[in-house]
Amino acid sequence: MKTEDILTAESLHRALLYEPDTGIFRWRVTRSTNAKAGDVAGTTKADGYRQLSIYGFLMLAHRAAWCYVHGEWPKHDIDHINGDIIDNRIANLRDVPRLLNMQNQRRAQAKNATGFLGVTQDKKRGTYHPKIRIPGEKNPRHLGTFRTAEAAHEAYLEAKRKLHAGCTI
Repeated sequence: MKTEDILTAESLHRALLYEPDTGIFRWRVTRSTNAKAGDVAGTTKADGYRQLSIYGFLMLAHRAAWCYVHGEWPKHDIDHINGDIIDNRIANLRDVPRLLNMQNQRRAQAKNATGFLGVTQDKKRGTYHPKIRIPGEKNPRHLGTFRTAEAAHEAYLEAKRKLHAGCTI
């Protein structure tokens, strides 16, 4: 059974205080010598997301913030609008389907050799190729050939702003 099937907004309110302007949770009551009333609640996971442990359940702080404010658990993914996963201010959170959340990606994945989102390199030719995935299209769309990774990245960002409804860049 999922945490969200058991915990309610009311149970979050009983245990925690949420500061919507900062995104910080604090303990409402003293739980232990390490978790006193007023202390910041939660820990930061290895992937950078903030998590809370309440009533024996682990939950991501951004999902808890949504429930705390809106009175119900999010129906989809919670997207950090500005791309900063530690910024759990309610104004920075939106409940969106996975596709829109993925469209708001702002940084290249660690395995991307160019370091630029949406850009690959043809090492033999020394050129850079931006590609973008379009919902409903089977293959990524090729956006041209460029001499620099920066120029290819700019072409990618221009297309992303036009074609990805979830993009906030």
